[in-house]
Amino acid sequence: MIFNKQNIALVGCGSWGKNLARNLFNIGVLHTVCDADPKILDSIKKTYNVRICTNYADIISDPNIAAIIIATPTHTHYSLARLALQAGKHVYVEKPLARGYLQAQELNHLASVKDLTLMVGHLLVYHPAVNKLRQMIFKGDLGEVRFLNSDRRNFNQQARRDNNVIWDLAPHDISMMSYILGLEPSGVVNACGWSTNNDGVIDVAHLDLSFPGDIPAHIHNSWIDPQKQVLLTVNGSKKTVVLNDIRTEDKLVLYSIEDDGSVIVEPIHYSQEEPLRLECEHFVHCIESREAPRSDGASGYQVVKVLEEAEQKMHITNRKTSVERLAFS
Repeated sequence: MIFNKQNIALVGCGSWGKNLARNLFNIGVLHTVCDADPKILDSIKKTYNVRICTNYADIISDPNIAAIIIATPTHTHYSLARLALQAGKHVYVEKPLARGYLQAQELNHLASVKDLTLMVGHLLVYHPAVNKLRQMIFKGDLGEVRFLNSDRRNFNQQARRDNNVIWDLAPHDISMMSYILGLEPSGVVNACGWSTNNDGVIDVAHLDLSFPGDIPAHIHNSWIDPQKQVLLTVNGSKKTVVLNDIRTEDKLVLYSIEDDGSVIVEPIHYSQEEPLRLECEHFVHCIESREAPRSDGASGYQVVKVLEEAEQKMHITNRKTSVERLAFS
């Protein structure tokens, strides 16, 4: 199938999908939008001159559509992506790639066998500030990386219906850390989480990861914080860098301590391009060039594998805590 820039279909146009629709339309590649909600489709029809539909099968069977972007609830990612790949469509799936590492592994293998592009929406690896940070690490500006800490918190009750907090937020942290280090995590050292609503859905979590070279990393995710926090700190043997994505300017700042104990603060400049637009453009480029995406199926699989390992450790920790409470009651 010859790829035409006008034949990408977007499946799912909710709170995040609408951002994808805007960027895909602006770069001239949006062909069809598929969603089950007629109100959403009506809004799309009024805003963009594109085809709309409610039936995913219509997209799968359409020979004029060569690529599908999936922005639906997490539990549907695997089945929708699998159908698309089997039909010979290039696929972009919002994070996480799947809800289990065996499913993610299957999708990655299927894309390879079919010689199709499979890309995962790990948005932060396309963020200009993150790419600048990666360059600084690789150049040795920070010295040896000694510790990473990512704090990602917001107030979100809607996501509880489809995820727990680590499946919603931690893909950003894991993919970003792996990308800036150029390393995949060695494993999950520790993981704990709490269901503050007592409904069995973990909405606060802490993960401790290890990267090759004995580099430790900590991730804090929360759905119960009314004050949004998106903060990454990377400590090096020479300098420390902080990426605060909530700020409107000076998001990336370098800190160094002089011999007299004074602290030098240096804002780092980077491109102001929208990460999501860059991500959409990258998907099109990879289809046309046959290059592997920066966030390919293999990286999507690695993230899912870490998430599943963390979730298993959480269940073990929670069971131990329950037993200890019973023993002392």
